[in-house]
Amino acid sequence: MRIRSARRSDLRRLQDIERAAGEPFRALGMADVADDEPPPLELLESYRAAGRCWVAAHPHAPVDERPVGYLIADPVDGAAHIEQVSVDPSAARLGIGRALIDHVAVWAEGQGLTALTLTTFSDVPWNAPYYARIGFTVLREDQLTDGLRRIRAEEVGSGLDRRPRVCMRRAPARIVLPRPSGLTAVAPGPSRGPALTPRTDVVSGER
Repeated sequence: MRIRSARRSDLRRLQDIERAAGEPFRALGMADVADDEPPPLELLESYRAAGRCWVAAHPHAPVDERPVGYLIADPVDGAAHIEQVSVDPSAARLGIGRALIDHVAVWAEGQGLTALTLTTFSDVPWNAPYYARIGFTVLREDQLTDGLRRIRAEEVGSGLDRRPRVCMRRAPARIVLPRPSGLTAVAPGPSRGPALTPRTDVVSGER
């Protein structure tokens, strides 16, 4: 599976991925989430320029580098906070979400960050239950850092708490597996602000 830093030419495609990844929420009665606008191009460009936007190509299309998934992250209180991770439903059940998360875990450790964090819906099958399966644990209220409290306050202010949400944390990956040139593979480790509605979602097939 090819994971690389996003290019400026990818950004409109990332918006398409976000729209497609939102559709499974409609079946859960969460049309407001499904209808949410994708991150603006200016915001995606800011992540790309900062080196904190990664994309994944379809693993069965080695020549085609068109992204089918992406992840953006921020440093928050010494951790890499996953602001958004989305996978196109056309590439569901291929491990793309997990591969992106593991890739960023290796990046985070190289940056001296001590954990991965995210906020997500607690009762959406492809949100908190999925993250728990790949090593994330739910944080209690008294375990939240100031930065995570700020993020949660922004979510409440945007009305995102109409469904229960949690903060989760995972230790970064420790080992990079040997890999052929051009491919990215990492060993799994133990473990959006006012401009957009954060949901930190992986499509329903990514379980």
